[in-house]
Amino acid sequence: MLAYLIKRVAGAIAVLMAMSFIVFCLQSVIPADPARAMAGPTAPEATVAAIREQLGLNESVVVQYGRFLSRLAHGDLGISVRTRQPVATDVLQYLPATLELAVVALLMGLALSVLMALLQFTLPGSAAIRLAIVGIGSTPIFLTALLLAYFFWFLLDWLPGAGRLSVRNFSGPTGFYLLDGFLVARPGISLDALMHIILPALALALPIAVAVGRSLNSALHDVMKQAYIRTARGKGVSETRLLLRHGLRNAATAPLSMMGMQIALILGNLLVVERVFAWPGLGLYMVQALASADLPVVLGVTLVFGAFYVVAAILIEICQSFADPRIGLR
Repeated sequence: MLAYLIKRVAGAIAVLMAMSFIVFCLQSVIPADPARAMAGPTAPEATVAAIREQLGLNESVVVQYGRFLSRLAHGDLGISVRTRQPVATDVLQYLPATLELAVVALLMGLALSVLMALLQFTLPGSAAIRLAIVGIGSTPIFLTALLLAYFFWFLLDWLPGAGRLSVRNFSGPTGFYLLDGFLVARPGISLDALMHIILPALALALPIAVAVGRSLNSALHDVMKQAYIRTARGKGVSETRLLLRHGLRNAATAPLSMMGMQIALILGNLLVVERVFAWPGLGLYMVQALASADLPVVLGVTLVFGAFYVVAAILIEICQSFADPRIGLR
């Protein structure tokens, strides 16, 4: 296990370095000028030139990248052009909201995928289930988010469709409002946070549920035809026990691989969903940075999302090894 972790950490560092260099080089082809964005549209050219010199934008890309790596080694991601705050400080401020939303969405997507797979497996001829899966799977994420907001917020007024809390200026010890309400002995805060997170988490969870659910359903059909399943069935083991105790675990390898692919997609979908629901996380922070040509923020958040994906990939490989002992950690 230790050798595996060392190898994976070394590979993760190499991946993040390559990704950071690619993103960093994109600033040379993007027409937006960070110095102009920081100085303002009416600032004289002399002021813009001075800011460019101060930021080191007149240097070559290699020199700028070397300076960036030097700062990164000290935990410095640069200064945001839009907020005029250190990017690392902004990331720490918005990170809890994004982590909370992503975790809830993944758990919701996993639960829905299992439910969907079991429904498909037990009711294989249901046209309604197939139609629902095809419809959900073919709907773009922005349209899904807008439809959820329209029906459950605007039309029915069942759930809030913007922000994290109805209470203003609440500050919890961890930044995870679902947990902070209980930590400060105010369960109403946690309930309010739960009501706010349902719609954006559901928008992120539906694509996961469809992809993982279809993969799990296909794997279940293969597993339930194996000889040991027939033997257990001949010994009188009930179908429900076979399916829940033996089928799901032995069919988990392919869905876990699909889950890894969905985690990569969820990081991109966060930008859309957080924008639609005004969720104050890294996705919304990134969208605002792109609109204002805030390249330090774009690079910093990209590295954070890349680190999330690498860690998630390692965890999924470990889970696969537990689900199927034949898959070793190398």
